[in-house]
Amino acid sequence: MSFTLLSSPLQGFTDFRFRNAINKYFGGIDTYYSPYIRLNGKLVIKSSYERDLLPENNVGLEVIPQIITNDADEFLFVAKYVQELGYKELNWNLGCPYPMVTKSGMGSGLISNTERINHILDRAHSETDIIVSMKMRLGYDTTEEILDVLPILDNYPIKNIAIHARIGKQLYKGGVHLDAFQQCIDNTKHKLYYNGDITSVAKFQEMQQRFPSIDHWMIGRGLIADPFLPSMIKNNATEYPKNKMELFSAFHDTLYEGYSESLSGQAHILLKMHHLWEYFSVIFSNPHKVHKNIKKAKSIKNYEATVKEVIAKEK
Repeated sequence: MSFTLLSSPLQGFTDFRFRNAINKYFGGIDTYYSPYIRLNGKLVIKSSYERDLLPENNVGLEVIPQIITNDADEFLFVAKYVQELGYKELNWNLGCPYPMVTKSGMGSGLISNTERINHILDRAHSETDIIVSMKMRLGYDTTEEILDVLPILDNYPIKNIAIHARIGKQLYKGGVHLDAFQQCIDNTKHKLYYNGDITSVAKFQEMQQRFPSIDHWMIGRGLIADPFLPSMIKNNATEYPKNKMELFSAFHDTLYEGYSESLSGQAHILLKMHHLWEYFSVIFSNPHKVHKNIKKAKSIKNYEATVKEVIAKEK
């Protein structure tokens, strides 16, 4: 069965620089979701969101903008904004598990508020012609919460619902709830996408066998940790390419140059790269040691030398 691979958005990681670099060196991703736009009550688009969605920064990529909100006016404002940029679809995030989001009644903290969800969807579909898609978790406290939402979603022409098979309270800990995801398949007329713990070709194939009706698969943290993964899944390959480290090195350097130009000050650049290496280190033969060495680099000069060294050793 043919299938589609999607890059799940991760705040602070999967911006346009990351998307372009992934696409250039590895490929395999069909559609990218941009990290969410959050307005915090002010109907103003931050310049960082603007940069991320500008068509000239996403040439040759299929990108779907995302919003996180519990307010219909904010939804309509962002819908109009992304349409002006040429986008036809807006993805609504009801999945984010972070406490600073969920405590404000957004992301997965909104799933139990069926009345609010219905109100926003009603206005989105009656006052705009944007295509609405959704990204959700199974709930915040329990996996049953989503089952109260699905009948409401069935009243609207939602394009698809991507479900991360965890609850918000878990953050990214613990396993995915596959039986609960199956319950979602059984209880909605909408097209579902699967998201959660696709970290290897074997894991992908296992999920494919478990859910034969699903043909859209989202990769989140697995993509940052292993940028080779989507193309390996597409090619049904279990071996990395022979030039693995050359490709990774070029990918790293492109990202590093991009962030060095856009971030101000050594501390910001290093912080950004250190966060990325929490994931990158996974594809090295000694992830713990690699990550530890990178974290020790407290200056740009040391960082560059350490990266060179860990890549040379791995080769």
